[in-house]
Amino acid sequence: MNLESATKYFFCKTQSFTDSPRCTGETLSGSDVLGAFGLCQSQAELGFKAFLGKLGLSPEDSKRAVKLLVQHGMKHCDKVAALRKLDPKVKVKVVQMLATFAFKDYCRSASGVEQCACCKGEGFTTDKKATARDRKIRPYSAPTRVLCTKCNGKGSVSVACRDCRGRGVSVDQKQTELQGVPVKQNCRRCLGRGYDRVPAADTYRAICAFTDTLSAATWDKSIKPFYDTLITHLEKEESWAEVVLSRVTK
Repeated sequence: MNLESATKYFFCKTQSFTDSPRCTGETLSGSDVLGAFGLCQSQAELGFKAFLGKLGLSPEDSKRAVKLLVQHGMKHCDKVAALRKLDPKVKVKVVQMLATFAFKDYCRSASGVEQCACCKGEGFTTDKKATARDRKIRPYSAPTRVLCTKCNGKGSVSVACRDCRGRGVSVDQKQTELQGVPVKQNCRRCLGRGYDRVPAADTYRAICAFTDTLSAATWDKSIKPFYDTLITHLEKEESWAEVVLSRVTK
């Protein structure tokens, strides 16, 4: 059993709680599956919780994954001089924010959406020109609201890469013209991921709310690489959880 197939046990539609179709004789009982989950969590809790949190199965899994990532970050943050010099209370808050954004980045996918920054998720924006015109006539009139053009009133926008539309690959026009057949390559915008990452600038602005001692140059040189290692750590832990679950369900 792998992590992807394990998710079906969280959405059971029948009374059959097995890992194989009824036509085969090799099955896992409900107790086997629950035991496998327990062993997986004991050996690879962060990876297992992060994966379940990424799928949105439980808010508690997401919170636990972030908490475990914060613990990991606190163990290694002193390797970064800029973080080591921070006041202990400020350092904890900064690492917590870095872990929160790292988990958010880890959870992204080409099919994901995020709150529209233009309308703040409301679906409508204020037409400043129309509002100013109306208030010349009625000084206390309410602001004129119009449909948000960025999200078309949905309040959310897709995080899929605009260049490759979530595919992760694009057509190399130059090579296609030379060879006469479509030549595909990893999308240069998203580097083959299929989606846009959480802007690093957003993370930097978030940690600046706790301290003003971290310059943009310090962020780029030392803290952002540490932040990237947190995202990589989540991916490694998920891979380890996959290995553990496969082993215990053989």
